[in-house]
Amino acid sequence: MIKFLHTRIRVQDLDATIAFYEKLGYQEKERKTSPQGNQLAFLELPGNDCFLELTWSADYKTTCPEDLMHIALGVPDIIDYCDKVEKSGIEIWPDGWREKFSSGERKMAFVTDPDGYEVEILER
Repeated sequence: MIKFLHTRIRVQDLDATIAFYEKLGYQEKERKTSPQGNQLAFLELPGNDCFLELTWSADYKTTCPEDLMHIALGVPDIIDYCDKVEKSGIEIWPDGWREKFSSGERKMAFVTDPDGYEVEILER
């Protein structure tokens, strides 16, 4: 069986990006330097097998065009999760998400990481 292992994204500030993803529930599992000299950090969500690999190198300018890609997280209670994330200082969009969710609209929200990558949040 083939197994999906990780996704790599390039970042401008490894520590700031790790801090952002930790507010979403990720945990840093490993940091190392690649053979090419990139600084790597591997993050995981408890109970998941796949990693998010953050990569930084001094000679690489990170730019993420709007709506290029995103990752998606499934949470059991999106209102509770988004409330905790928002209290940690991360902006949830769309605006008015609490009202939209309580009115029965589809429970889907987004946050944007320090490099412009979007994280979709879905109630599962």
